Formats: sequence, C-alpha cells, structure tokens
Amino acid sequence: MTEDPTATLTRLRSSIDNIDAALVYLLAERFKATKQVGHLKAEHGMPASDPAREEQQVARLRSLAEQADLDPAFAEKWFNFVVAEVIRHHTEAADSR
Repeated sequence: MTEDPTATLTRLRSSIDNIDAALVYLLAERFKATKQVGHLKAEHGMPASDPAREEQQVARLRSLAEQADLDPAFAEKWFNFVVAEVIRHHTEAADSR
C-alpha cells in the first residue's frame, strides 16, 4: 500500500523544516565564531578579509559538495554570500575600535 500523496508531502515538508532549523542554528554558531575572529583581527590590526584563506575554503567546499552530491557552484555561491556578511562584521569590528 502506497502512502497518500498528501501524507508524503506533509512528512517531507516536516523533514525540510527540521533541516532548515538545524541550518539556522549552525549558521548562528558559525557567525559567533567568525565574530570572535573579527574582534581578534580588529584588535591586532589584521585585514578584514583573507583572500588566500577564502580561496582554500572555496576549493575545500567545492570538493565536499561533490562528495555530497551537491552542485559545487551552489556551494561556492553560498560560501561567497556568507563570507560577504562575515567581512561586513569584521569591518564593523575594526571601525568600532
């Protein structure tokens, strides 16, 4: 007996909602760590961005995405979006000193 399509949709959406919640909490944890990095950089006069590190991270995340069967270009876009926000936080930390 196959599951009712409406029940399947509800079950799948519930799973998606749980994953979205986990992603939000993981992003919050990531930003807590990057804000600490921003304060450390500001305190020691270090630049807000680190292009070499960002390049290494893009390569690492693209590889992870391939292993996870996720579009590497999407993983890179996501990373670039997050890094832009991180750099904004780091710049604000430097400006507030």
